[in-house]
Amino acid sequence: MAEIEAVDVTRSYNMDGVSVDALRGVSLTIEEGDYAAIIGPSGSGKSTLMHLLGCLDRPTSGTLLVRGRDVGTLDDSELAELRNQTIGFVFQSFQLLARTTALDNVALPLVYRGVRRAERRRRAAEALEAVNLGHRTGHRPTQMSGGEQQRVAIARALVGEPALLLADEPTGNLDTVNGDEVMGILERLNKERGVAVVLVTHEADIAARARRIVRVRDGLIEGTAGTAGTAGTEGTEGTAGTAGTEGTEGTAEAPESS
Repeated sequence: MAEIEAVDVTRSYNMDGVSVDALRGVSLTIEEGDYAAIIGPSGSGKSTLMHLLGCLDRPTSGTLLVRGRDVGTLDDSELAELRNQTIGFVFQSFQLLARTTALDNVALPLVYRGVRRAERRRRAAEALEAVNLGHRTGHRPTQMSGGEQQRVAIARALVGEPALLLADEPTGNLDTVNGDEVMGILERLNKERGVAVVLVTHEADIAARARRIVRVRDGLIEGTAGTAGTAGTEGTEGTAGTAGTEGTEGTAEAPESS
């Protein structure tokens, strides 16, 4: 079963009485154990796509399936439950609670599942060990480096054992050494645990580490291609400028949307 399947999904926003099309008919499948990078220029719609894949927003039209469940049929509480049980998030700015220890930051998603305190703390400690931060459980974010904070954020994303991890510019606030360490952790989790990983990034070298790259421009998927050293990944339609794929009409003149 695919973790996520988007079929002809659109997302429009009303801004001062003007309809802005952020996504204009996107189809994308994220399979179990996938490792994909979504790239595109600012305003291309890649962040909007990430929000939809993460069930942080709903499509204006089209079909979005998460583990076979149609997001359009779920009420807000059902959608929140599906998101909590299926998807982990890693953000560029970490999104940690400043006055809360690493252990309690990581345990937070389990609070919403009703997991008992002792079990929450045990699982949070295991998640921190998995990102090599078992010695920092009692430290607050302000006592940690940027790389350590991002590793806490990864542990928090993993504590609920999600099928899919969405990472929005996970190395954007890190130096090269810490960024490489964070990427290594994500890749190890993908390989060893089978967690599907989807990155949104501006950085070509980060995107190239994924097994496939999804290029977004003007609210459309411009193309999908395997990265160097990745065999057997086919291109999709609408990939003007992407090696080994065919271009389609109508991808160059639409206004960019955020």
